[in-house]
Amino acid sequence: MAEVATSATSDHLLVVIDPVARQTDGESVRIVKDVLSAGAATKVCLPEGPEEFARALARRGSRRPVVVGDDRALMRAVVLLHRQRELAECVLSVVPVGPMLGLAHALGVPMGAVAAARAVLDGAERRLDMLVDDSDGVVLGALRIPALVAQEESVEAARPWLRTCQSLVRTLVPARPARETAPALPGPSRLRVEVDGVTLVDLDQPLESVSVTPGSDGGLASVEVRPLSVGAEASPLLATGRTVTVTGTDFRYRADAGVAGPVRRRTWTVREGALGLVLPGR
Repeated sequence: MAEVATSATSDHLLVVIDPVARQTDGESVRIVKDVLSAGAATKVCLPEGPEEFARALARRGSRRPVVVGDDRALMRAVVLLHRQRELAECVLSVVPVGPMLGLAHALGVPMGAVAAARAVLDGAERRLDMLVDDSDGVVLGALRIPALVAQEESVEAARPWLRTCQSLVRTLVPARPARETAPALPGPSRLRVEVDGVTLVDLDQPLESVSVTPGSDGGLASVEVRPLSVGAEASPLLATGRTVTVTGTDFRYRADAGVAGPVRRRTWTVREGALGLVLPGR
């Protein structure tokens, strides 16, 4: 893990540059380093993998962490800080660089490298709600059920080396007759959705989708359930609450930059103001 130290103002930053950002847009990374180094005392870390990423974050000391990377790098930092129970005392900044930027955009982070870097220097801390589930998973933007197609997209984006490994295995192992299997297609789900202990929809109602989003303030999540429509479009069922429990048969869900499951039951609880994120001043 390479480290470069520069000195400017009294504000000290730990700039952790995700390897995906360096590979996909090295020019933006260079610009970000120049802008941040000109405006603050910076220590730049170039981790080569998740373990070095975690180690750099754990050794930040009094420096304010700045993640340069896409949504997956942002989520990696948030999850690490959450599981170390250090998220409440930490103020995080992010400069979006890489292929997956929808979450950062939804949270209000500027998309341009220069604008985002300037927001790190001149922006203000905002406390944002997030969801934490009963397996200690974190959701910042939104979660959606089902997520079969999204799962395939996430795997392809997160593990580009998989196809290379599969090709190598095929050259070394004799081919076997292929078994005919039906493709897994998303279909109607039968789920029980409870909000603060009150059943919003039960297992007897086929569903197209369920979405849960942490609110911008107030510590409440917004829940939208879309029943399966036959003929005329069915109106969505809406609710707000602090806890959301979904029960069903082996369902997957997309949360921010990844897909989780299958599970048969999961409960999400709103943590009000759990994430401190530096955003442009209003």
